[in-house]
Amino acid sequence: MRNGVGRNKTGLLLGAAAAIALLAGAIAAGPITAMAQDGAGPFTQAQADAGRVAFNSNCAICHQNDLSGATDAPALAGDAFFGAWKSRSTEDLYNKIHATMPAGRGGSLDEATYTNIVAYILHANSAKAGTTAFTPTTSVTIGSVATGKLADDVLHPPAAAAAPTQQADSNVVTSAGFARPGQVVKYGDPGRFMLPTKLGLSLKGDIQNYVPVTDAMLRNPPDGDWLMFRRNYQGWSFSPLSQINTGNVSSLQLKWMWSMPENGTMEDTPIVHDGIMYMWGVGNTIQALNAKTGELLWENRLGPTPTAMGPGPSTTETRSMGLYGNNVYVAAPEGWLYALDARTGEQVWKTKLNPKEDVGRTTGGVMVINGKVLVGMTACGRPKSGDHCYISAYDAKTGKRDWKFVTVALTGQPGGDTWGGKPDDERMGAETWIAGTYDPELNTTYWGTAQAKPWRRDLRGTGTGATDYANSTVALDPDTGKMKWWHNHAPGETFDLDEVFERVLVDHDSQKYLLTIGKAGILWKLDRVTGKYLDHAETVFQNVFTKIDPKTGIPTYRKDVIDQKVDQWLPSCPGPEGGHDWQATSYHKPSDTLIIPLSQSCVFMLGNGSQTYFEMPGSDGNMGRLSAYRTSDLKPLWSFQQRAPFLTGVVSTAGNVAFVGDFDRVFRAIDVRNGKTLWTTRLGTTVQGYPVSFMVDGKQYIAVTTALGGGSPQLKPGTMLREVHRPVTGYAVFVFGLPDAK
Repeated sequence: MRNGVGRNKTGLLLGAAAAIALLAGAIAAGPITAMAQDGAGPFTQAQADAGRVAFNSNCAICHQNDLSGATDAPALAGDAFFGAWKSRSTEDLYNKIHATMPAGRGGSLDEATYTNIVAYILHANSAKAGTTAFTPTTSVTIGSVATGKLADDVLHPPAAAAAPTQQADSNVVTSAGFARPGQVVKYGDPGRFMLPTKLGLSLKGDIQNYVPVTDAMLRNPPDGDWLMFRRNYQGWSFSPLSQINTGNVSSLQLKWMWSMPENGTMEDTPIVHDGIMYMWGVGNTIQALNAKTGELLWENRLGPTPTAMGPGPSTTETRSMGLYGNNVYVAAPEGWLYALDARTGEQVWKTKLNPKEDVGRTTGGVMVINGKVLVGMTACGRPKSGDHCYISAYDAKTGKRDWKFVTVALTGQPGGDTWGGKPDDERMGAETWIAGTYDPELNTTYWGTAQAKPWRRDLRGTGTGATDYANSTVALDPDTGKMKWWHNHAPGETFDLDEVFERVLVDHDSQKYLLTIGKAGILWKLDRVTGKYLDHAETVFQNVFTKIDPKTGIPTYRKDVIDQKVDQWLPSCPGPEGGHDWQATSYHKPSDTLIIPLSQSCVFMLGNGSQTYFEMPGSDGNMGRLSAYRTSDLKPLWSFQQRAPFLTGVVSTAGNVAFVGDFDRVFRAIDVRNGKTLWTTRLGTTVQGYPVSFMVDGKQYIAVTTALGGGSPQLKPGTMLREVHRPVTGYAVFVFGLPDAK
């Protein structure tokens, strides 16, 4: 449903667009380069072959094996790439890749690897190999040697190029700090150490007197537990505990910490039940810890262990696990769903989310509703694959799939006519990056979806179509998977400003609201019974939409955004890092306050998705912002800014304290009533993940994780915040509490 009533609160600042566009043109300009001789490319076949292997190990997880791009990664082959790069040089391409790739680790590979990757990209765009090796200073106009047509062997690679299959007992070198027994490890290699790589149950638990988690407990969690992502079905990230409060939070101290596997991606939510903490770690290492002391109770290394050095992108982690009965449920990023015995760590069952190999991942984690485990999909719906992204449900006892809901509107379905007549197998995108929420009274679960693929509507061939159910809130019956309603927040989205993140359920008297905020930084309010648009508020500066309809909530894009060509640079505020991203809000029920981590940066975006960042107008160089809004009327209550972006969600408590962490290693407590900082501490590396609060033996604790990797806005500081430095190791969970009574 895409109609409703409300007020237009759009405050538009478009005056800078013309000047920004001029500057973008200067940035886009590259040197005039020489033509290649005899039609041969400036690389050898051996370089291209080695580049294929290096690309698949370091780049394909973001840019895809077919170089089609996804999420924050632009296409590296085909029309989108060629239109942007045909007039630029191979030297430009090398310098761009060397400076920025792999994501967050630009310059971390050796020169030969970078040159080989460039050679493979040229090969993938049908450039012919020559007899001269490519070097960092080779400068040839890309359009003189390549056509942009995808090489046949990219989609059908030789068997020798296929990645080796990892066996459960293999001893491969991994990015999680693992080395083969007896391997010589070079001094200075970050995070490399001797550690067994055998997968499976490495420590069996023997947890006694475990209390099974029931449906009633999930609907009304015990005050001292944190049983699911954001603690309750409504997605509040609020703890009813008040032992830690504004009067004593300044005396918080570290009680214990536990180091986690290194050199991957982690955006974790500690799950706590009855004094036991369950953690997900790199390489799908699942651990149970004594939540009071930090003692390891059991460990199961599900695998696979990573195969590339350093932190990965945002498709290699899971943000939350779930508890139900005697089991802990894990949606591994590689597309497997596991049930483990919460008492011992032993595997109960596992099932493949998509039976096709290398199709579909999951990062948002799970939610358990009425005996079903619900999971969303990412990195799915590749063109011509016959697959689409979907939300699916599995029997909690057996792992058998119960239902599947495809998140794009297909021919003949409601909203199916919004895709411009595209065949069903070309309707792509609409991933679900974040687990949903649930209203038990309405028996309805709510999920956000990402944008359609490709991002730009002209490349999609959908005209001005809305591409339902992409960039939408979808309301589903959790028992059947049948859709009750949907609301498309940004029809025809074309700037990678998806609306996929958390849905928060709030009641005011008889009114049932749903609140959500996406990358455009617009806080939306819907009627969660009908999906009707009610209201919105702009939380950061934006220049993408010229207006938002006060009755329907449908935004209107700038004309130059709609008309963008593949070789044209345009400004976008916010950029694809998002005014708001996966760092989730907290709803402080006692004060009716929604506390939102925001991000302030803009980009010049080339038509193929390439990006150059600049400061958001009015931010004074402050990329991090924390703002509070009253949910009853979306009135802003307070806000503060800082240089470093926030990289955790927010947790608030009944003690009127909220906690949040940032890129510069600072973990802080604030007063929810005015936003003033009450306490800070500095941790080992980036504070990243979802803080939680819990109680053991009558004592309240706060837990938070540190880690690297991930996506927005993790990548932005690499180009805009160079004065901030952080260790490349230090993955851990930290637990804080008040001093013990004397």
